[in-house]
Amino acid sequence: RDGRELELRPQAFHALRALIHNRGRYVGYAQMINQAWDGNLVSKHTVAVTIGEVKKTLGEFGLWISYRPKLGYRLEVPHSDDLVKQGWHFWSRRTREGFEKALDCFQQAAIENPSDFRAFEGISLCYLLLGTYGMRLPREMYSGFLQAHRRAVELCGLTPERRADRAHGLHLFEHKLEEAETELLRAQAESPESPEVYVRLTMLYVSQGRLDDALNILLRARATHSLWPTVPANEILVRFFRREFESAVACGKKALELHPYLYLGRLFYGEALEHSGKVSQALEQYRLAVIMSPDLPWLQAVEGACLAKHGRRKEATSMLAELIQIRKTQYVDAYFMAVLFDALGDRDLAFQELERAYHEKSPIL
Repeated sequence: RDGRELELRPQAFHALRALIHNRGRYVGYAQMINQAWDGNLVSKHTVAVTIGEVKKTLGEFGLWISYRPKLGYRLEVPHSDDLVKQGWHFWSRRTREGFEKALDCFQQAAIENPSDFRAFEGISLCYLLLGTYGMRLPREMYSGFLQAHRRAVELCGLTPERRADRAHGLHLFEHKLEEAETELLRAQAESPESPEVYVRLTMLYVSQGRLDDALNILLRARATHSLWPTVPANEILVRFFRREFESAVACGKKALELHPYLYLGRLFYGEALEHSGKVSQALEQYRLAVIMSPDLPWLQAVEGACLAKHGRRKEATSMLAELIQIRKTQYVDAYFMAVLFDALGDRDLAFQELERAYHEKSPIL
């Protein structure tokens, strides 16, 4: 499960295998004895206890095993299963288009099978990340997240992963930092192998200015989850905020070797380069990030701000005009618009955008 082996004693495994081989069909007592106990007679109570052990080991997936008197036991994978798998495939792209396609798959799965907790897990995480990455209006995305998250918890309980998602929302959208830390530390204790918990703790500590704590958590994550996409990217961020710009640049090079198509890695790498005085290289990374993620217009604001700060005002002004036009039809994070206005010397409009970012619940703000 989630890349980890589950332990079952041999007899419980044989019972599960019998159910899998007869997926969607009831397996009666006599058939179960024949297929799982090799014809050796045991009581119906023993069979029930063994199946109960299987269900307990499978956790919330144990709900897929049902029992009907006179018919027996049945393992039935929900018809929404294919939609859920397809949703996670789209989700793994980590782009706005990918999250939106994933959201559509998960929502269809939830309609088809309202008791499939995985569909609501997927819906909640899509809303959370669409808001976190500034892809859609965060205030609306967070509302959708809370609704789907509540349903997922109703169906399968507050797992460590769901606890970490809720803590992430408490941090970025509700600004309840102490409560967020308590929940993240509890999720970490419950699931010490989860890379996302480490990443979210890192982000929380950075936002609080607890940079030593952020670095310590990240080094622990790197020791066990060095290939997780957001771990190398967040190391750039931590080094950057610690003003260790040369180290941040070195981390950026390594991050791009591992994940060349992750826009966050290029964005943070670009910032490290810019503050190291390597402006042309920084602009190259910003430009590549924009090209790779055309559905994230706020990346253009970052590039434009860099251009403005280094004397290329005409190009920056042109980018601003383009973003104002884009904003008529799609969301653009107001925080980055403020950064661009500030770089162009218009403080009044910059403060207006910061006010707008506050009301929109911009996570980067």
